[in-house]
Amino acid sequence: MKVIPVYIEAGISGFESPAAEYKELNLSLEELLLKHPNATFFGLANGRSMERRGIFNGDVLVVDRAEYVSNGSVIVANFNGCFVCKIIDTDKALLLSASDDHKPIEITASDDFQIEGVVTVSFRLHKKLPALLSCLG
Repeated sequence: MKVIPVYIEAGISGFESPAAEYKELNLSLEELLLKHPNATFFGLANGRSMERRGIFNGDVLVVDRAEYVSNGSVIVANFNGCFVCKIIDTDKALLLSASDDHKPIEITASDDFQIEGVVTVSFRLHKKLPALLSCLG
């Protein structure tokens, strides 16, 4: 994949073609986004509780199972049979939303809880991709 490192204005303005002077980088999206390809999976965000962290409903999440989980990491976890995307407070054993509308969730010994990985990247699709949607059933 060729990458043209150019800032692109969202508004319309007169400017020279971005291809006029560009560097060609031989960089794939896999190399750019996946630190541990064999330990990484993709998911789709559902809901609005993480918007203050830049994760919006329908965004694609890149989740790395090999990434170190630290206090404040955005994680995907299996919490009592549901996959959730939350901020982990490892000191207080809490799952936090990035929204004041959602209260912290305490992780107790009686909960079925497993961290599936750390969200390293999220991105938005502006066109539905049938191949991705077909995975969701």
